[in-house]
Amino acid sequence: MVYVEGCIFCQIAQGKIPSDVVFETDKLIAFRDIHPKSPVHILIIPKNHVNPRLDLTQQDVETLPEIFLAAKEITRKEGIGERGFRLIANVGPESGQEVEHLHFHILGGKRLGPMG
Repeated sequence: MVYVEGCIFCQIAQGKIPSDVVFETDKLIAFRDIHPKSPVHILIIPKNHVNPRLDLTQQDVETLPEIFLAAKEITRKEGIGERGFRLIANVGPESGQEVEHLHFHILGGKRLGPMG
């Protein structure tokens, strides 16, 4: 695994920072956002540090199906899979990305307005 010193998500993946983990495999970890934007707000991250703007490799891309399968399982367990949810990845500062470590947000648990 590649970890970046000072990356909060790498520290969570290593267990150095506590988090409310809802799903974990050898490659991924998913946990509740500490500043939720909806009743269900969960982040899915690869344990391996990936900056989506700078160093996305073929191996990183091959992790994407696992992220989508994790989202399917998480939303089922959270009771929002059938009702609907958002799965969002922000990339770069203009998108609102705050941590430069590839991550996806699962948002749900209420009617979400249009994006824009």
